[in-house]
Amino acid sequence: MDAWVWWLVAAVALGIPLVVTAMPEFGMLAVGGVAGAVTAALGGGLVAQVVVFAAVSTALILVVRPVARRMRAERPEHATGVDALRGRRAVVLERVDGQGGRIKLAGEVWSARTLDSDETYEAGQQVDVVEIDGATAIVMG
Repeated sequence: MDAWVWWLVAAVALGIPLVVTAMPEFGMLAVGGVAGAVTAALGGGLVAQVVVFAAVSTALILVVRPVARRMRAERPEHATGVDALRGRRAVVLERVDGQGGRIKLAGEVWSARTLDSDETYEAGQQVDVVEIDGATAIVMG
């Protein structure tokens, strides 16, 4: 079997752990394997194939990893679930006080109570959601 076929087999073998473990380094090594296969197909000797494999793999790891790490660090995190509801505005549907009430929050009706038990908010008023406690929104004016 030709050497380029062995390099392609190695590239596929390196691609399998990439898929299983999601470690991009394996993908970079697989690309190095493809570069080794191209070198072999062009008639390069074994030493040239290994050097090309090592150079391409190392270059990718040294260049791509820092860029990927920087992009991951700069990506803003998005709040999801009830965490995304904190800080949102809601409309009072039924009087809200320290004991309870109802608000419309993000298109849904929620039970609510005030942050300060002495405060009350009447229907139609806008309030801010401070916290979510179970299925109850804690609000303030």
